[in-house]
Amino acid sequence: MSSPDAGADAAPAIELVGIDKRFGAVHANKAISLAVPKGTIHGIVGENGAGKSTLMSILYGYYQADAGEIRVDGRRIVVRSPSEAIAAGIGMVHQHFMLVDDMTVLENLILGVEGDWRLGPGLAKARAAIGRLATDYGLEVDPDAVVGDLPVGLQQRVEILKALYRGAEILVLDEPTAVLTPQEADQLFRILRALKREGKTIVLITHKLREILDVTDDVSVMRQGAMVATLPTREATREQLAELMVGRKVLLRVDKAAAAPGEVVLQVDDLRVRDRAGHERVKGVSFEVRRGEIVGIAGVSGNGQSEVLEALAGTTPIAAGRIVFKGRDITDDPARTAKGLRELGLGHVPEDRHRQGLVTAFEANESAILGHHDDRRYNAGAFMRRGAVVGDCDRLMGDFDVRPRAPRLTTALFSGGNQQKIVLAREMDRAPDLLLVGQPTRGVDIGAIEYIHRRLVEMRDRGAGVLLVSVELDEILALADRVMVMFDGRIVGQRPIAAADERTIGLMMAGAEAA
Repeated sequence: MSSPDAGADAAPAIELVGIDKRFGAVHANKAISLAVPKGTIHGIVGENGAGKSTLMSILYGYYQADAGEIRVDGRRIVVRSPSEAIAAGIGMVHQHFMLVDDMTVLENLILGVEGDWRLGPGLAKARAAIGRLATDYGLEVDPDAVVGDLPVGLQQRVEILKALYRGAEILVLDEPTAVLTPQEADQLFRILRALKREGKTIVLITHKLREILDVTDDVSVMRQGAMVATLPTREATREQLAELMVGRKVLLRVDKAAAAPGEVVLQVDDLRVRDRAGHERVKGVSFEVRRGEIVGIAGVSGNGQSEVLEALAGTTPIAAGRIVFKGRDITDDPARTAKGLRELGLGHVPEDRHRQGLVTAFEANESAILGHHDDRRYNAGAFMRRGAVVGDCDRLMGDFDVRPRAPRLTTALFSGGNQQKIVLAREMDRAPDLLLVGQPTRGVDIGAIEYIHRRLVEMRDRGAGVLLVSVELDEILALADRVMVMFDGRIVGQRPIAAADERTIGLMMAGAEAA
């Protein structure tokens, strides 16, 4: 369906007709048809594994469809590679950026399209293009900056610049806000609206319904490889889209009783943490967590929350302060290591599941025992008791609704939400007294979010303390019983959840108000 400003008689910018794709027994795309009008922002939503990324990978030439055809501006095209997609005016910005960290912005822009054995003319052309694109679309970025030194939001901007520099009229963005702060996401959407005003066509793949409702003209819903609905966004509701995505009604709020806090399980006094360069990232933080409560730490990414979690999990040293866990001062205790703290009853769901929570090349059953692999249950001398490992993983997959329930499947082949469930299952199964959780639903689809939130509340209700860090303010306000806000390495305010609201917490997050 076209938006009001699209020409009624114009051919769609993109038309997919009967796209079908199988990977062995997996039917990833089932005869999908989709038309995206020119000059619109079209959202595609669906749970992880619904087939969204496969469909866009076919459009971009990473995969070839088993059946069906692609049309651009009414003309049938064959896309056998990304270079052919680019030649057809299609650009793609991936969730995990395709940039060379050690190169500058300019060098990344011309990589692969240098145009001449002499780099000078190509660099000059790219520098001029950056200036023009910055003016036209608000895509300001230092052309001489090294990409690896840029924050994530600016790296994503470089990816968009790359696509536009190569002549993209159609821009596909795959989960573009999965690694962005709310402020960076807002800036991205301003850029997308500017691109739309200039006649570009944008396809936005996301699982965040608020973003779909805020920025798109039309939205299509995929479920289990099929396209189940397309409708104007102005006619859609969050509840309707969630039900279409999951195939059942989804609870979009966290249903929980009031907390009943018990004894203090964690006490932190004047904690200070420095990074490897010696800069103080945590500046005298003090707080406590009690059994039977969820304490949330809100804040824009980079204000010290990550370092607090890492220090408490025993994965980074502290510069000063005191940590008391279950009445035991562990500040200088040899047990303040990741392994030692696990044995004392601490669970840790790290912020980055790929770098710290899983080994994606391992089978799921191996990832499910990371940190516990030396337990006697899993070892028989020099050999691993593979039956016990696989059996326990199968049980956890059943308990935590991991799909597919396939302990021998490589971890990388699970969707993001199911990878996160594997980490949560591992950390929660041993009933820790304290659970540290960083970004529990980052990159996770709506069905898995509902499930993860419910399990965290169940853990609280069983008497564990939960310390939650999330850049999703909605998540903090929905889950936490108390909210603390960090800004510039300090706790600048805290509120019981009954006295917390988005405006007040938002002001604290920006450093504009302390309480």
